[in-house]
Amino acid sequence: MNRRTAMAALTAMAIVSTQAYATDWPTKQVTIIVTTAAGGNTDLMARMAAEQLTGRLGKPFVVENRPGAGGAPASGAVASAAPDGYTVLFTPNSAILLAPLVQKFSFDPDKGLTPVTNVGTGSQVIAINRSLPVNNLAEFLAYAKANPRKLNFAAAGTNNISHLAPLLLFARAGVELVMVPSRGEPQAISDLMAGNVNFYFGNASILLSQRSHPAIKLLAVGTAQRLPNAPDLPTASETMPGFVFASWNGFLVPSGTPPEIINKFRDAVIATVKTPQMSERLSALGILPGGQTAEEVKAVFDSDRRNFSEAVKAAGIPAP
Repeated sequence: MNRRTAMAALTAMAIVSTQAYATDWPTKQVTIIVTTAAGGNTDLMARMAAEQLTGRLGKPFVVENRPGAGGAPASGAVASAAPDGYTVLFTPNSAILLAPLVQKFSFDPDKGLTPVTNVGTGSQVIAINRSLPVNNLAEFLAYAKANPRKLNFAAAGTNNISHLAPLLLFARAGVELVMVPSRGEPQAISDLMAGNVNFYFGNASILLSQRSHPAIKLLAVGTAQRLPNAPDLPTASETMPGFVFASWNGFLVPSGTPPEIINKFRDAVIATVKTPQMSERLSALGILPGGQTAEEVKAVFDSDRRNFSEAVKAAGIPAP
């Protein structure tokens, strides 16, 4: 056997060995690092998935919450982890696409992380105080246009969806509202119910549970599709074509992770999300069940990247 033949044989053996290793994945515990605190929708989806993946793949999937700084520490830890499928990220894609537009990152998420698939897309809902003389989103925007800067909206924090999505909507509609900062979503909803603010773009899982409250009216959802548990609520894009602002929540792995592991991981998540039990649990929370293909994830990331960039520009936020 000459040297060239021997090298080719060794390369072939290495490829077969890597593929066999990837096919055996997982052989030990998988750590899921979550960019948010325990208790919210993102954390809940991660834990639901971890429970099902543990049973499906036969090894423990353990959630570790690392909130703070827009998700940068958590996503950075995964990006620098070994690309072997044993340290993975679970996050809303805003932590990967939006956060770098408004704060300094020590790494490039696009280069350091590879999306796998999502567990669910959390919807936001446009809610207004019922005292306004409008019945749908088109009427609200027309009313706001006729009353420039006389209406206001609550933002549960800054540089997040509740802050930036309304600004993008208002910019596209050519209306002006005054922002009223809130300490968080509970205060924003309380202010909406009390009539202190006119408009709020908040989590569907909370606002849908308050739908019968006499002080608020729900106008539209931010997802591209209507929600299974609120099919009568139109999407915002039915009034404002192209306006989609939702929260993709799913898994990413360190770049360089073998495709065999990524594909096996994706297939397992998709199979889990598509079960009736998981789909029903997600839908009940106002979350559209996920399980997207690699091509579908890319399309969502490309669209959200454009939306986030446009929203940051509308908010007048300077580059970090």
